[in-house]
Amino acid sequence: MARTRSEPPLLIQAILEGFVDGVLILTTNQDWFHANECGRRMCSQITQGRSQINSIPDPIWRVCESLIDSREWFGDRKLILEAEIKVDKSVKLRVRVRWLTLELSPEPYLLVTLEDQHQSSQNSASTDALKYGLTPREEEIWSLKKANLTYREIAQQLFISINTVKKHLKNIYAKQKY
Repeated sequence: MARTRSEPPLLIQAILEGFVDGVLILTTNQDWFHANECGRRMCSQITQGRSQINSIPDPIWRVCESLIDSREWFGDRKLILEAEIKVDKSVKLRVRVRWLTLELSPEPYLLVTLEDQHQSSQNSASTDALKYGLTPREEEIWSLKKANLTYREIAQQLFISINTVKKHLKNIYAKQKY
């Protein structure tokens, strides 16, 4: 079966679906070439389901437009533009946009990666918990600390005192030194 021009090779599609981050491949005309499931879900989250399927949310497209506009000044230099989008109180996405040249087209595509910063810090905290042998409570505190919460915010969220937060973090830092 011959592949059409409008879809990436199956191997590439399988790789993109395996990413934890959202991935969008867009044309400079604001059309979707490909998006992994995570990317579609994040776009829907940004628009809160109020726009058409496969439409690019405005905050993401603004970053894309900045990269497109930058071609006048920077030509073919390899640039990566980055921005943060706050979806709601608990969801903040990091958007990265760069050029992607594929043999399928003479025109370059826009490669957009969407990272859920909360999920990334949780994954990192879980990895640290295994690496340093953190207790479940230390992992919980470390996750919140990696999400840039203050001692007070951590204490309030976990219903513990600030001194208890400090004590746990002191233990975590000690475990990381050895």
